[in-house]
Amino acid sequence: MNPAVPTWAGVAASAALIALTIAVAWHGRLRLGRDITVAAVRAALQLAAVGALLLLVFRHTGLTGAIGWLGIMVLIAGQVAARRTPALPKALPTATAAITIGTAATMGTLLALGVIATQARVVIPVGGMVVSGAMQATALALTRLHDEVRTARPAIEARLSLGLAATDAFAPHQRTIVRTALIPALDSTKTVGVISLPGAMTGLILAGVDPFTAIRYQIVVMYMLLAAAALAALIAVRLSERALFDDAHRLRPLAAQSAGS
Repeated sequence: MNPAVPTWAGVAASAALIALTIAVAWHGRLRLGRDITVAAVRAALQLAAVGALLLLVFRHTGLTGAIGWLGIMVLIAGQVAARRTPALPKALPTATAAITIGTAATMGTLLALGVIATQARVVIPVGGMVVSGAMQATALALTRLHDEVRTARPAIEARLSLGLAATDAFAPHQRTIVRTALIPALDSTKTVGVISLPGAMTGLILAGVDPFTAIRYQIVVMYMLLAAAALAALIAVRLSERALFDDAHRLRPLAAQSAGS
């Protein structure tokens, strides 16, 4: 047994942190005690279920099962990324396509170049990080695009009235949107190892791996997250741009959005 990995008794003891969180919420009269308890129990049950499923995938399905697992991740990630911008035309297929392409291109490059092994126990966790990074960038891009279209509609329509094509009229906003979506990935890449030790590196060190070996893996992780975010954000904006304009290069009106969205 690896002494760096908590035992089940240690996991149970860590529930004291949840009790502390509930106590803080109660003292502050936040009325979050029930929500915190449900979240903690749900997280434990979900992770236990995922652990059991991963054990089956690792033992019986191999790379095919890993690809199927990533496919399910992508579908869920697409729904999450599109959830905040239901007013955008074709938000769900756009988000799903952007995350799919960003993930497939990044993972395909890593596998084709032999950077990571083709084993399911490697492809699934690495692919999960890629999907998560692509999802965050896509969500930021779509949210920023939605706000940009609402606030900058007069400027876009003014360019269209001057005879510019839809692509040219929207180009300045497209660049702003993609830059904004890439800020978290860029900041994380710039400050990695300075502010905190990232998850992959920390996990490897806790597992007893030599720090320099862990660093090599973390460098690959940062590069792949940046690539996945850039691809997903750019594709999300490009696909959304096509959906925003009709064949006559007119900017479509956004659908009404509920206050709770």
